[in-house]
Amino acid sequence: MNKDKDFLGTEPVGKLMFRLALPTITAQLINMLYNIIDRIYIGHIPGNGALALTGVGVCMPLIMIISAFAALVGGGGAPHASIAMGKNDLNTAEHILGNCFFLQILISIILTVILLFGNRTFLLAFGASENTIEYAVNYMNIYAVGTIFVQLTLGMNMFITTQGFAKTGMLSVLIGAVMNIVLDPLFIFAFHLGVRGAALATILSQAVSCIWVLSFLCGKKTILHIRKKNLILKPEIILPCVALGLATFIMQASESIISVCFNSSLLKYGGDIAVGAMTILTSVMQFAMLPLQGLGQGAQPVLSYNYGAKNRDRVKKAFKLLLTASLCYSTILWAFIMLFPQVFAEMFTSDSALLGFTKSALRIYCACLLLFGIQIACQMAFTSFGKAKASIAVAVTRKFILLLPLIYLLPHILTGNKTNAVYMAEPIADFLAVSFTTVLFTFQFRKVLKELEG
Repeated sequence: MNKDKDFLGTEPVGKLMFRLALPTITAQLINMLYNIIDRIYIGHIPGNGALALTGVGVCMPLIMIISAFAALVGGGGAPHASIAMGKNDLNTAEHILGNCFFLQILISIILTVILLFGNRTFLLAFGASENTIEYAVNYMNIYAVGTIFVQLTLGMNMFITTQGFAKTGMLSVLIGAVMNIVLDPLFIFAFHLGVRGAALATILSQAVSCIWVLSFLCGKKTILHIRKKNLILKPEIILPCVALGLATFIMQASESIISVCFNSSLLKYGGDIAVGAMTILTSVMQFAMLPLQGLGQGAQPVLSYNYGAKNRDRVKKAFKLLLTASLCYSTILWAFIMLFPQVFAEMFTSDSALLGFTKSALRIYCACLLLFGIQIACQMAFTSFGKAKASIAVAVTRKFILLLPLIYLLPHILTGNKTNAVYMAEPIADFLAVSFTTVLFTFQFRKVLKELEG
């Protein structure tokens, strides 16, 4: 590999991680911002904005699942490609890129067909009513056509970031976000297309981002290129990528299931106000996770590349920096939430009753947030080293073995306020999951370091 392309293995680790993490964190925040603005526009549609917003809100679990499929392929393939780059095996890295590209096209076609013919059934199952189902269907029918753009933009952009081109990866998100913000009011209000206009603006924006991403991966600046000869699927290439991406897929796709379970349990014990508070709590938690995920994505190319290059000291230093930065951030944010919960609640509501309820619920729900920097750092390291089994074990343990049962069990175990007992499922699951992850990672990381000694 050319010396100017070997910066992942030579540039000072701290400086390199900061340079890669900053654009990935920015991209995460931009993505969240344009989703919020998208909903603001829809909510202000004259006459039926509230119903339209509710209908599009019901589409979110399906959209999250579509994004999860992109992570299944790209999130597993990109670290493997980076490891191959570290071994100076660009041929294998480009085979991984080509196989993942072709698999994402196949998955996109299958998802498009399923969504076009079955979205009404899914949307009704996710909570659409007879008042909101038409808005939801109108949105998803158009969104489904653009599934291929969403898949390729999200999945292939990971291969840009994993090569160390974090600014280019950030621009991929920024281009789509700015275009969506501009097109939304034009299609929704000027052309009177309503939710159809919002969906059309989204898929056109994603199409432009997709062209940007693929142009880069077929251009001169990239290290890895999409080549026609690598588009034939090979099990020995694609299966390890899908296995590694499965943990991220489970984490993202299960969010919709967790949301339904929390809401059903809270509605039973606390009514509508408890469900309304839960919407705010999850929004705060998602907002809190974005910088942590950005830090992890910025560290991943450094960890993967140097793991492949058997550069033990750089791997050790990179993880230490990732863990320290993640833990500092999660602790500082936890302290702010505990001291000033009303500030975070007021970002999402001005209703006095909901505000008062949410303030106390937020302290319970985020009680173990300070430890979550450990969880995210270890999960990203597992993925960066290609440790598929450990990544899956961590994801399944937190979501399915711990959190889901606790949502239903705690109200029967804990005496007193049963609504608060439901909220407590999150911090208890987090504490147990972090404990499990820490023990598992300690043993795995020792093996990794020993492996790199040879």
